[in-house]
Amino acid sequence: MKNILALEQINKIFTNRMFKTVMKDTIYRSNNTSIQPFEFNERVVGVFQDMIERSIPGYSLTISMISVMGDKFVQAGSNIYDLGCSLGTVSFAIQQAIQNKKCRIIAVDNSEAMINECCKNNIHKKESIEIDFVLNDLLNIKIINASVIVMNFTLQFIPLEDRKRLIKEIYEGLLPGGVLILSEKVFFNDKNEDEAMIKLHHHMKELNGYEKLEIAGKRKSLEDVLIPEKIESHLGRLKKAGFENTLIWLKCFNFVSMIAFK
Repeated sequence: MKNILALEQINKIFTNRMFKTVMKDTIYRSNNTSIQPFEFNERVVGVFQDMIERSIPGYSLTISMISVMGDKFVQAGSNIYDLGCSLGTVSFAIQQAIQNKKCRIIAVDNSEAMINECCKNNIHKKESIEIDFVLNDLLNIKIINASVIVMNFTLQFIPLEDRKRLIKEIYEGLLPGGVLILSEKVFFNDKNEDEAMIKLHHHMKELNGYEKLEIAGKRKSLEDVLIPEKIESHLGRLKKAGFENTLIWLKCFNFVSMIAFK
């Protein structure tokens, strides 16, 4: 019964009951707007909750299940890292899910606007489970005593040349039995499969209220900012870093989420 109630609490978080009224994303609606490279600035922060819910297939399920995995693999007295925390949705969900385990959640983002918003929303506190919101570049963070590390659609924004080092540092900062939960947008070797998944993703966004102009504008703004990789590239990098086993636990169109075990 407690677990059911915990999941209900998580769903409440995700339906924005802990956030202020969600503003609708219309950033790319005007064709008069000059398309600039995507940034996690104050304008994006204001509509980010709506943007991500309408843009990433299975996002609410991803958050709920990350909280389940967090509760399963967290070790007492350890740290949980939410790397690229954005509005802190993962951190808040894990905080609500964890039952009677003393630990610390460290949520890191390099966007000042995002971290400021997280601090405003940090109202669901538990004495034994604190969330520390940290403004910093992920490449500057020293990971220690970690049992759970989450990168939820974050690595894709890290320069390609830095990803190997970051994953290796994550592995070294994990305790034995620790896990990395990694969610990413991907592309596929087969051109037909890749095009089919992109078309399905865009169709989903249209059904969620985005116009074709908006979809095209957002895609252009993300060029050279969000750089996806093949699933095989992720799996190979994780293996070279030392992870014994990696499972793909969720796949929807051109989005996947993996859990890697130390």
